Amino acid sequence: MGLTHEQIVDFQTNGYLIAEDVLTDAELQPVIDEINQIIDERARRLKSEGKITELYENEPFERRIILLSEQSKEITKNLDIMFTLGEAMFDFLRNDRLLNVVESLLGREISCNPIQHMRAKLPWRGVGEQPADENVPWHQDAAVTSEDSEASEIITFWMPLVDATAETGCMEIMPQVFKQGYLKHIGGEGTTISPELLPSAKPITAECRKGSIVIMNKYTPHRGTSNLSNIVRWSLDLRYHKTGAASGRSYHPSFVVRSASNPDSVLTDHNQWRTMWKEAIEKKQNYAHRV
Repeated sequence: MGLTHEQIVDFQTNGYLIAEDVLTDAELQPVIDEINQIIDERARRLKSEGKITELYENEPFERRIILLSEQSKEITKNLDIMFTLGEAMFDFLRNDRLLNVVESLLGREISCNPIQHMRAKLPWRGVGEQPADENVPWHQDAAVTSEDSEASEIITFWMPLVDATAETGCMEIMPQVFKQGYLKHIGGEGTTISPELLPSAKPITAECRKGSIVIMNKYTPHRGTSNLSNIVRWSLDLRYHKTGAASGRSYHPSFVVRSASNPDSVLTDHNQWRTMWKEAIEKKQNYAHRV
């Protein structure tokens, strides 16, 4: 089941929607198990290299990487979808419940966009807000796409693997501002909307339970908030677009996940996906950042 008519209108009006309880714990667990396995393998390698002393094997998913990171920052290096390329993650990108929601907004010809991330936001123990390299500043997702995708409808589907609250570090979103279109961004410690163009709209705190999805228009301004809890705020940041449209990052692999007109075009081979990404990464193209 996809979105209701009311939810679609809400998204089209405000530029964002929090779709609650789309995914079950059972659907998310294989991804969590795979992340746990990746962390365990990294921890054992670091211990064998003498870079950490404790494995913290009995700590839960929400806590273990905090304790490991305190011993070595290497535990989180390249901890992202394009580098880990797990089979459970690949299967999740094609999850039927998720794609039913995507289809409600994009139609039945859908490609998985290559701009996708897995994030582990660790608790912030400093003063003030977390630094920009850990806490994404005000931005529009269109800022990290190439200009040839201006006409492409690229929609963000952000979902936490633990409850994302004001305490654990959920997003803040500016409703309806997407109607202004693209706003100039500047670089630095995270691509961000130019200060003089930052809208004055009052942001909403987009708390989102595990299993729910925050859906955003590519022009919707949003930012991260500090994780003030004692757990990691794990999340997936996925994007989808209509098949045939420019992805905004042509040098990284998009792939068809649903097609009514050509079902055989849907990619189901995990190894092929891994190969596509590895070949793209070897070319070492710089990411697209608009100004």
